[in-house]
Formats: sequence, structure tokens, C-alpha cells
Amino acid sequence: MSLDDWILALHLIAAAALIGALTLFWIVVVALRSTDTPEPALGLNRVATVGTVAIAVGTAGTLVFGIWLAISVDGYEVWDGWVIAAIVMWLIAGAWGQRSGTEFAKPAERARELIAAGQTGPSAELAALGRTSTGLVLHAATTLLALLILIDMIWKPGA
Repeated sequence: MSLDDWILALHLIAAAALIGALTLFWIVVVALRSTDTPEPALGLNRVATVGTVAIAVGTAGTLVFGIWLAISVDGYEVWDGWVIAAIVMWLIAGAWGQRSGTEFAKPAERARELIAAGQTGPSAELAALGRTSTGLVLHAATTLLALLILIDMIWKPGA
């Protein structure tokens, strides 16, 4: 295997980590919508921590190895339209994903406060925080951008 083959393999592994993490976050988002007590909310937050690590690895790996490939592989350049489009979508998806994560961290913060106050029963406020429409829309938009990046990477429009 050549160095370019290894870089491509690492780029694809990072992309798989990213898509897997987005999928994991969808499971957390859906489960959080039916949670109104502190313990399950904190449990979902612990699961989301795994996704956060996978997102970090996936986003850094796809960007670094993707740019490396664009520089290294003959016929591709970093300034190709499809590469620039992917980088721009990557940056936007990262910003939206971070904002979505901030929204979905609020139930865990509130759950910790409730447990500290000795309240372990259902909480309407906790349930409302878990059903955040802002977080849901941002996560959906992030997922859509990830899909568009994947389409861009496969078909390389303009290449």
C-alpha cells in the first residue's frame, strides 16, 4: 500500500467515526425526548460523551487527511470547487453541531442540579429541556450537511 492509500484509509475511518457519532447522537436525542427524571438524563449524557470523542476524532481526521489527500493525489487540488465546498460545509456543520451539543447539554446540567437538591422524580422543566426544538433542528441540519459532504466526496462535482 502506498502512503496515499493509508491516508485515504485514515480519512475514511475518520468519516465512519463521524457518521457513527452522528447516529449515536440521534439515539440520544430521541431517548432524551421521553426522559423527565434526572438519572436517565445523566445516563444519556454519559453516552453522549462517547459521541463527543468520536465527533472530535472524526472531524479532525476527515479534515486533516482530506486536505492531505487533496495535496498529495495527482488530479486533485485544495482549491478544487468540490474540496472547497466540503471544507465550507464541514465548518458550518461543526458550528451547528457544537450549538446543538450546547442545547442538549442543558438537560444534564439541570439533572445535576435536581439531584443536588434531592429531587429525583419527574420534572417538567427537565422534560422540556430534553425536547429542545433548537437542538433538534441544529442536529438535523448538521446531519444533512454531513450527508451533503458525503455526496460531495463520492461524486466530486466539477472534478
